[in-house]
Amino acid sequence: MKRVALVTGASSGIGKETAILLVQKGYIVYGASRRLEKMAELVPHGIKLLEMDVTDETSMVATVNQVLANENRIDILVNNAGYGSYGALEDVPISEARYQFEVNIFGLARLIQLVLPAMRQQHSGRIINVSSIGGSLGEPHGAWYHATKFALEGLSDCLRMELKQFGIDVVVIKPGAIITEWNTIARNNLIKVSGNSDYRILAGKHVKMMENADKHGSLPVVVARTILRAVSAKRPKTRYAIGGGAKIILFIRRLLSDKMFDRLILSMMR
Repeated sequence: MKRVALVTGASSGIGKETAILLVQKGYIVYGASRRLEKMAELVPHGIKLLEMDVTDETSMVATVNQVLANENRIDILVNNAGYGSYGALEDVPISEARYQFEVNIFGLARLIQLVLPAMRQQHSGRIINVSSIGGSLGEPHGAWYHATKFALEGLSDCLRMELKQFGIDVVVIKPGAIITEWNTIARNNLIKVSGNSDYRILAGKHVKMMENADKHGSLPVVVARTILRAVSAKRPKTRYAIGGGAKIILFIRRLLSDKMFDRLILSMMR
């Protein structure tokens, strides 16, 4: 019996590459995204497309119901949908902060709730939560994004223990600098929100640092290969750090005190 995977945020970047790798390895793959037209190139690979918005309860329920109606099971959920909205905390409207949590946490958690009854009935399943090295460290102007990723790390740790009794694994993927549209969206938001505020000088330096990160980032397929490893492993790790200096940055973060790490980050914004 072929295993069934549902991948969110499949229209580009990590989600797109993950969907392609999984279908190549023999999985039945459903790719979900708000932008159905942007997933058109996945069709020749045999990936089934679903229009879904992780902030829309109706579309999430419809997506899970359709997969179960077609396949009668869901073995893998890759929670990849998410985005980074940057700006100094003082400048970011609370409405935007709430929306970031809706996308990166509450939508993700609701989708997990929807797939769990089927996974528990199967007594098997694997939930892959795409976090970030930003779930273990902070940087200026990223308060709300990092808050969602710190929350995702805690959510995943709790969920992993809850689901062990049902034979369901929970894995966290922690990408470093990856060449996707995420970086462009984040820095454009930073310019828009704080480019003319009292935070503009540091914000401008931060934008330059983010542009430079793209030059040294890894391709999305690097993360997709790690997700495939996590999906295929008999006993997966609880966390995988991958791409764009992820391992060395996390090592340095563990090594340095809070204030030393603050100075390091700020020194990179020149």
